[in-house]
Amino acid sequence: MSKDTSAADRVGSALDRLESMVEDRLRAESARSDDLARRLERLERQHDDLRKVALEVEGRLERAMEYIRSLLAADQK
Repeated sequence: MSKDTSAADRVGSALDRLESMVEDRLRAESARSDDLARRLERLERQHDDLRKVALEVEGRLERAMEYIRSLLAADQK
């Protein structure tokens, strides 16, 4: 085997390993991306749920404060 053939074989082997590494990395990053997308979707749903609860609590507090004000006003008469 000549030096040129041996060098070409080594380069070819190195390129094969590099391609394999890149493909492995792409698969891993794709899985990670999918996981992050699922987590983001779940967090967005939780955020929407919490926003609804906060609005409901705000409304209840406003009604309670108005009721207390009316009681205080009636007490001062």
